[in-house]
Amino acid sequence: MKLDLERSLASMKTQLAEYCDKKKIEDAIVVGIHSGGVWVAEQLMENMPTNEPLATLDITFYRDDFTKAGLNPKVNQTLLPAIEDRHVILVDDVLMSGRTIRAAMNEIFDFGRPASITLAILYDLGQHELPISADIVGERLTLNADQRVKLSGPRPLSVSLMDTH
Repeated sequence: MKLDLERSLASMKTQLAEYCDKKKIEDAIVVGIHSGGVWVAEQLMENMPTNEPLATLDITFYRDDFTKAGLNPKVNQTLLPAIEDRHVILVDDVLMSGRTIRAAMNEIFDFGRPASITLAILYDLGQHELPISADIVGERLTLNADQRVKLSGPRPLSVSLMDTH
């Protein structure tokens, strides 16, 4: 299976523009989850009708496996503007179990109550463990149990399939 990153990003940009137009979402806050989600969000920002700079989330301390996994050696900074009653577009590279998105939403709500959260995902692997689904999906993938998607970046941004064994 060959992944076409440019096609998936282009699909996301088109879907996001149509979604925002349909829902009348203007001047949204685009939030990328470190680190792949930030890289994808940077690509989406080129087409977003917003005056807000890109916001970022580091969900390390919000993960439900934090006590098992321990501290990630590279903790990034969360940079969020005032989000009360604002539309948030939450961006990540891969949706697998849904646990990263749950952690991200918990962190967002610690900063305030947004008017809405739109979930934009580059690759949805369809292996959800929680009832979380994306509004915008670049591409839906069906992988073997031993395969993972690896996004590398930020410049150049590239994607590959990796075997876990």
